[in-house]
Amino acid sequence: MAILEAKDITKSFGDLRVLKGVNLTVQEGEIISVVGASGSGKTTLLQILGTLDSRDSGSILLNGSSIDRFSSKKLAQFRNKHLGFVFQFHHLLPEFTALENVCMPLYINGLKRSDAEKRGREILAFLGLANRAEHKPSEMSGGEQQRVAVARALVNRPDIVFADEPSGNLDSRSAEELHRLFFELRKEFNQTFVIVTHNAELASMTDRKLVMREGQLFV
Repeated sequence: MAILEAKDITKSFGDLRVLKGVNLTVQEGEIISVVGASGSGKTTLLQILGTLDSRDSGSILLNGSSIDRFSSKKLAQFRNKHLGFVFQFHHLLPEFTALENVCMPLYINGLKRSDAEKRGREILAFLGLANRAEHKPSEMSGGEQQRVAVARALVNRPDIVFADEPSGNLDSRSAEELHRLFFELRKEFNQTFVIVTHNAELASMTDRKLVMREGQLFV
């Protein structure tokens, strides 16, 4: 089953054409990587697919839903409930604990605090962070912080997780652990990932490695 279908996606910034008719289909449970030179449009594509940026033309179906007719409010609700994001920098809120950071999407959805925290603790435990739930980001290692960010991305049980250079700010050991984690999550939850990366090892592990070149995707 296709989780994501993007057809003829274009995007320009002034006279610069960044995306020139990109097509991509992602199946449920698939892990794909997008590689390419810096400035090739990888992050722009990821942000458009994740509804964080607008496209100039083309169509996107996410889990069978066309996002074209959504109001900005409905789009934000859809994004929070159905999509997860992991970035190079964890973007954790420093004044909150790991558990509170993980539960933020659930709080936004209006889930009762006790239910949100139960789910948050479950995902933290699965990621080996049960003993870090009450710690603030400054009290955790970089690898632990990034795993908390992964937990936050997963807590709403998203249809798809978009990751932009997720291990780019980690040492080699932490990066390797994070890469293995993605595949454990696929095995355990059939989680789907689209990952933009410069990490050759991670790209070689994925089901498909696509190359962004001259504004288009190539196998």
